[in-house]
Amino acid sequence: MEPCSNIILIGMPGSGKSTVGRILAELLGWPCIDTDKLIEARRQKDLQAILDQDGIGAFIRLESQVVRALKLSHHVIATGGSVVLDQVTMQHLRDLGCVVYLDVPLPKIERRLWNIKTRGIVIKKHQSIRDIYRIRRPLYERYADLIQPTTGLSAQQIAMAICDWYRQQGKPK
Repeated sequence: MEPCSNIILIGMPGSGKSTVGRILAELLGWPCIDTDKLIEARRQKDLQAILDQDGIGAFIRLESQVVRALKLSHHVIATGGSVVLDQVTMQHLRDLGCVVYLDVPLPKIERRLWNIKTRGIVIKKHQSIRDIYRIRRPLYERYADLIQPTTGLSAQQIAMAICDWYRQQGKPK
């Protein structure tokens, strides 16, 4: 598949991947796929119920299966925040297209995640948002083709910046 035949959004829970993804897809005239929604549809349960009933390990395996089943082109893919925890899944996403990390500062993430216990976040009982940020941020940066700053920008402005970057890549290479 061409290197930029899809745009894949990664980042912390609450970073705006779904919102930016919808706007970006509209700008590009592409469909947007939210992998969390695909997981919920597969299991016919919300993410928190899957995590509560099956555990973190089973959730990460399910997320990996759902994401690795994606074979598409010219889509914006908004992923779950935990997708970076599985190297094979991330390699599949990198093979599918350009990976964009929505870089949101920790204090803003902490403010946005007021519903940590019900949102469907892969987080161990003893961990805080700060803990998962510290663990995941280097992974997001490692896998990203573009690290998109978000500070001071609206979702529309973020999507437009990604769209501009994508177009500078020469569309699908």
